[in-house]
Amino acid sequence: MFGYITVDKPEMKFRDFDVYRSYYCGLCRQLYDRYGMRGRMTLSYDMTFLILLLTGLYDTDTEEALRRCAAHPLHRHGERCNRFTSYAADMNLLLFYYKCLDDWRDEKKITRRAAARLLAGRVRRIEKEYPKKAGAVAESLKELSDLEKKGENVLLDEPAAAFGRLTSEIFAYQEDVWEQTLRKTGFYLGKFIYLMDAYEDVEEDIVQGRFNVFAPFYGEERFDERCGSVLKMMIAECTEYFERLPVVDHAEILRNILYAGVWSKYEAAVQKKGRKEKR
Repeated sequence: MFGYITVDKPEMKFRDFDVYRSYYCGLCRQLYDRYGMRGRMTLSYDMTFLILLLTGLYDTDTEEALRRCAAHPLHRHGERCNRFTSYAADMNLLLFYYKCLDDWRDEKKITRRAAARLLAGRVRRIEKEYPKKAGAVAESLKELSDLEKKGENVLLDEPAAAFGRLTSEIFAYQEDVWEQTLRKTGFYLGKFIYLMDAYEDVEEDIVQGRFNVFAPFYGEERFDERCGSVLKMMIAECTEYFERLPVVDHAEILRNILYAGVWSKYEAAVQKKGRKEKR
């Protein structure tokens, strides 16, 4: 995804951050073990949130280990892995692959087509194991691409909802009593991710002539506050459904992310020199 769903480290206990980091390192390990260096290059903080959420909701065995790696060659660091780590690794690669195909179709980025070709064989296995999810990801990205090509005729909520349906499918790990609540949590978090990415990139997208849902409002008085209000509504809906889930483990880490961490890039975007001058 886009790396917006991360922790607010200054507000975390040291122990909680170590736990969070160990799941992140576990995901990195799984991507490497399953897909090599190409897989590791798709590593995402967003998927670490999903691992923590599913681990806290469902009863599962988690393997803990201390290891060295290329990124930390001098000191051993904690790694945690379980069945959700493997699932998140597969979904992470699937998302990256289809995003590469989408970028090639829309913008003819040669590097993206090359990356997709390198991963195609590995993705075939994921598609075979998760046909419904692979189909939903491909369908949502195509819908998103079609909406963005319409330009100014698109309502603000439409492309965000298309991306939300993608994350909704990924959050729904299995069909059970929690499926619909997980879907709603993922749906609104996906909408937030899409809109946050648009907000951060609005100036660059306008200069490059790319579609951006916030472009029609850029330059208006209180532009930042207007965008911030939309983003807050998405997180409010997301947290409402999250709080309905009986998360036993890692609840405080997850709340740190949803109530504080997701705003780190928003605050950074607000502080951009060009944006501050326009306010």
